[in-house]
Amino acid sequence: MATTLETFLGAYASQGGDIRHAVAGTIEQLAATAIKVRDLISEGPLPEDLGARRGSNGEGDDQKGLDVLADEMFLEACRAAGAAVYASEERPEPVMLREDGLLAVAIDPVDGSSNIETNISIGTIFSFLPTAGLQGAEPAAYFLQPGHRQVASGFFIYGPQLALVVTMGSGAHLFVYSPAQRAFIQSPRAPRVPERTQEFAINMSNERHWDEGIRVYIEDCLRGAEGPREKDFNMRWVASMVAECYRILNRGGVYLYPGDARKGYRNGRLRLVYEANPISFLIEQAGGAATDTLHRILDIQPESLHQRVPFVFGSAHEVERVGRYVSQPAWIAERSPLFGRRGLLRA
Repeated sequence: MATTLETFLGAYASQGGDIRHAVAGTIEQLAATAIKVRDLISEGPLPEDLGARRGSNGEGDDQKGLDVLADEMFLEACRAAGAAVYASEERPEPVMLREDGLLAVAIDPVDGSSNIETNISIGTIFSFLPTAGLQGAEPAAYFLQPGHRQVASGFFIYGPQLALVVTMGSGAHLFVYSPAQRAFIQSPRAPRVPERTQEFAINMSNERHWDEGIRVYIEDCLRGAEGPREKDFNMRWVASMVAECYRILNRGGVYLYPGDARKGYRNGRLRLVYEANPISFLIEQAGGAATDTLHRILDIQPESLHQRVPFVFGSAHEVERVGRYVSQPAWIAERSPLFGRRGLLRA
């Protein structure tokens, strides 16, 4: 018999501890809200265009109608779940909900919102942090914990299927929503990132702004079977990180959003608290790796609520290789005639 999300969370919570009950209850509330968001998206052209620009979130990013509406919906879900504090990529400051709550919830309500009007998969990313020892602190302080302190993270993806990928620190789990059963059903196959890959995702239009290590890494991939990698690579880029992550969880790959020379992009563009930390926790639990090109994302100490970082995640072997290109761009022996097709960094 298929396992529903409700049954799965009930078994998880029954293993003891108030925080497990808080995690289970909050995921249930988020899942119910994700169904409502999915229904809004699937209605198609609406009197109020959810893909239309509604302003800026104060961090330089455009806000679409769905960004604003989904943010309010997930805020109410966290309030109903009894979370202590809610932080959203769409808000400059967190919202304190109750002093005795056990969880601080960080959410990117709509990842990939630039794709709304083009009908490409978008998603919702979430992260749960413990509040123990922080009661009475400023609301932002709850979220200035390194990513390895997360007790759960995951994302919903709104595509041909509504799916949830989630971890509570003991592996990754996949659930797909069944409209017929009106429930999320667990996939019998747990997400697991293959260690090696022949696929990468990066925005090639920014190539002229990249640092040498990233540029050389991509060049070596593009040289295909005739180049130092001795295999052909496919490239993907859909401007929706949840869609890229879902693909990598299913068939491997590496995603790169490095810092570059453009104004405001030197330290990357993706947010540590709302995007990089939750995806990194999930990817590591599925056997992959995630770095800022050099350092493990989950070990970074956040300095501010909307801090941005370069981000590389996916198949562990490939993420590690990117780090070697970045840390030793002048020593990449794969590109030197002295070593031919087999170099010091070849693995």
